[in-house]
Amino acid sequence: MPDKRDPKVKDRRRVGRPPAGEDGEKVKDYPQLSIRVPLEFKARLNALSAVTGLAQWRVIVRAIDCFNDDLPKSERDLVAGLSERMMRAG
Repeated sequence: MPDKRDPKVKDRRRVGRPPAGEDGEKVKDYPQLSIRVPLEFKARLNALSAVTGLAQWRVIVRAIDCFNDDLPKSERDLVAGLSERMMRAG
């Protein structure tokens, strides 16, 4: 079947960068976090981001997940409960 679209009209793409957050969320809507780290760790974060191609926030999220996964189950359960309460509180 022939394509019925007008050949003069090109496919329209959204202007700007696509959402980069989890599940298509806008990263700018995420809460911000400001921390101080030794220069070595800032340099390592920059290097990890450059080598993996991941945004720095994604590297940090993965690091937190790894840290959490290494905790004993009782502590992971406590962290899960506390974080859920904090998210509900706003």
